[in-house]
Amino acid sequence: MLKLSYQPFTLKLKHVFRISRGSRSSTPLMLTRIQFDGVSGYGEASMPPLYGKSIESATQSLSKVDLSGFKDPFAIDEIMQYVDGIATGNSAAKASVDIALHDLAGKLSGKPCYKLFNLPGVSSISTSKTISIDSLDIIRERTIQAKAFPFLKVKLGTDQDHAIIKTIREVSNQPLFIDANQGWKDKSQALENISWLKEQGVIFIEQPMPVAMEDEMAWLKPKSPLPIVGDESIQRLKDVERADEFFHGINIKLVKSTGLNEGLQMAKLAKKKGLKLMLGCMSESSCLISAATHLASMADWIDLDGNLGVTNNPYLGIETKEGKLISNDLPGIGLINPEASWEKLQSL
Repeated sequence: MLKLSYQPFTLKLKHVFRISRGSRSSTPLMLTRIQFDGVSGYGEASMPPLYGKSIESATQSLSKVDLSGFKDPFAIDEIMQYVDGIATGNSAAKASVDIALHDLAGKLSGKPCYKLFNLPGVSSISTSKTISIDSLDIIRERTIQAKAFPFLKVKLGTDQDHAIIKTIREVSNQPLFIDANQGWKDKSQALENISWLKEQGVIFIEQPMPVAMEDEMAWLKPKSPLPIVGDESIQRLKDVERADEFFHGINIKLVKSTGLNEGLQMAKLAKKKGLKLMLGCMSESSCLISAATHLASMADWIDLDGNLGVTNNPYLGIETKEGKLISNDLPGIGLINPEASWEKLQSL
C-alpha cells in the first residue's frame, strides 16, 4: 500500500529576488514522502506567492489525495490521472506527488529516473546562473560572482533594461539568456529590444510579452532575430499543442507540468513539433532540481540554479560545480540520504 505524507517548509533566499512583476525573500515549499514496502520516495512543491498558491492551498490539495487504493508503485500514469482529476489547478502540489512516485520507482528498481524514461544520462551539463532585477551596483557584483557559469540568465522587463545589459557587459562577456517575464507590452518595442539584444551576445528571449497578447506574439515570432521561448504561456501538455504559433521553444518547469510524467510528454511533443527545449525552475531545493536533471538529455538549454540562491536547502542532491550540474547516478531522483533530512525537518 502507498502512503503519502507531507510537511511545509519555508525556503529562505540569500538575496531578495526581483522580476518585472514582483519580489520576494523566501518561497513556501511543500515537501512530500511516499512510502511503500519500507522504501520512501521524496518530492517537492515550490510555490512563489506571485502565482497565487501557498502552503494552505497545497495542504488543501494534498489532503484529498488517498493513495491507499493503489497497490503498484510503478503505475505512475494511473496514479497521476487520479491525482490530476481530484481538482483543477494546484500543479505544484501535484508535481510533489509525481516526483515522490518517480523517486520511489527508481529506488525500487535500482535505477536513476532517466533510465525509467529510456533516456541517456548526462554526467555533467552546463546551467545558467540567474541575475535578477536590482540596483546596477548589485547587478554588477552578482555578475562578477557568477563568472564560473558558462551562461547568465538576466531578468529584464523594466525601463532600465539597456542599463542592466550595459552594466553586465562592463564586467562579463558570458552569453546571455534573457527573461522579460511578460514585461514588454508593445510588440514594436519588443522587436526593437530583441534586435538590440542580439548585438549584445544574447542567445534567446524568454516570454517577452504577456500571456494574453497572443496576436502580438504571433506577429513577433517570425520577425524576431532571436529565438523566443514560452514560459508563463506554457504550463502543461495542452499548451504545447499551439506553442509553435508563438514561440521557437518552450520552458518546462516541473512545478508547472505537474512533474516528470507530463514534463516528459511535453518534451517529446515539443521535439516532434521542432521546438527548442529549455529546462527551468523556481526557487527550489535540491529535490526539484535533482528531479529535473533527469530530462536534461532532451534539453537545448538548462536553467536549473534555483537551489543555489538559498540559505536553508533541506536536501542534498545533484551538485553544481563551476557552472555544471554533476550527476551522482543514484537510484530515483538522486537525493543523498533524504531519510535523515526528512526526520530532521519533522523535529524542527
